[in-house]
Amino acid sequence: MSRCSDRVIFATGIAFWRKIGLPSVITLRTAIDITAKILARVQDLANRLEREAKGKPHHRTVVKGLTKMRIVFMGTPRFAVPSLRAVVQAGHEVALVVTAPDKPAGRGFKLTPPPVKLAAQKLMLPVFQPEKLNVPESLQVIEKARPEVLVVVAYGRILREQCLAIPPKGCINVHPSLLPKYRGPAPIQHALLNGDEVTGVTTIFMDAGMDTGDIILQRPVPIDPEDTAGSLSQKLAEVAAELLVETLALIEEKRAPRIPQDHSQATYAPILPPEIAHLNFTEPAVRLRNLIRALNPDPGAFAFSRGKRVKFWRAQVVAQQCNTAPGTIVVVDKNRLLIATGDGLLAPTELQTEGKKSLPVSEWLKGTQPNVGERFE
Repeated sequence: MSRCSDRVIFATGIAFWRKIGLPSVITLRTAIDITAKILARVQDLANRLEREAKGKPHHRTVVKGLTKMRIVFMGTPRFAVPSLRAVVQAGHEVALVVTAPDKPAGRGFKLTPPPVKLAAQKLMLPVFQPEKLNVPESLQVIEKARPEVLVVVAYGRILREQCLAIPPKGCINVHPSLLPKYRGPAPIQHALLNGDEVTGVTTIFMDAGMDTGDIILQRPVPIDPEDTAGSLSQKLAEVAAELLVETLALIEEKRAPRIPQDHSQATYAPILPPEIAHLNFTEPAVRLRNLIRALNPDPGAFAFSRGKRVKFWRAQVVAQQCNTAPGTIVVVDKNRLLIATGDGLLAPTELQTEGKKSLPVSEWLKGTQPNVGERFE
């Protein structure tokens, strides 16, 4: 880069930073580099718009040695947000973000956008929220985006063959389990419910089946004994973002493996039914503790005490046998509450009585003052 062009870029950068209120005290080299990247991306966008206006096909571009693929990203919950950000940060061109429609939420049932939509808007990406995906009108919108790759991260809807056939380099799904284990919509909850010590993330080439496509990459993730569905989901979301970027790089380099799944080893993880949230104290304490973890933060495991619903957010297990009827309180002191179960004792550590806030068990005991012999139903 010549000294003249250096000065032009530097002056452009200083004007830009002052305009948006960022500090203008910066080294010449850094100013040149940052401004050059900005100008290159602006020029890239201008070229692409010109090509589209003329009806010419899109071609990938290179900015400072970074090859970009054109991607349609499909996702809805918070779990998918790190993956969307990672794809953008890796330099890929997200031509369209497809997510679920806004839904009523809260006491006022106000229409609330899904987390992926909010993230896409912050990244200034176009958003499409079809009521129905596998209909001609929706598929035309995706086709017009001309994706090379379609990325699906917890979108929440099944893609039919017509949609899967749109991108020439395939549709990629990021799934939070070590496939073929826990295919389906609730792998995180089932891993906790079953007391697994390890789970993971898998990227696959999608096919018409439910999480049955060929494996590209996998990464195991240990499950901490104190993990809940919320905390484990956050861990897996970050790993998913990293694995997705690696997967896209392999696809771009035409080095992505295709490892067929062993269908004989497959297990299915359906959405947990609502009635499972009501704790059944005839079950073993270990099972109850795992259920509490799996239902934290949504919808929360519960039982009734003194006619009120009490949510159990966290609990431990005491390996001690007793002949008391399940659900009966057998020990109460300042910091401890022990409840009889079908096998062992359950020691809740965080509780929430309906209409009140969640409390550590020591604080909950002060306010509730339960007695030995009372029962949770």
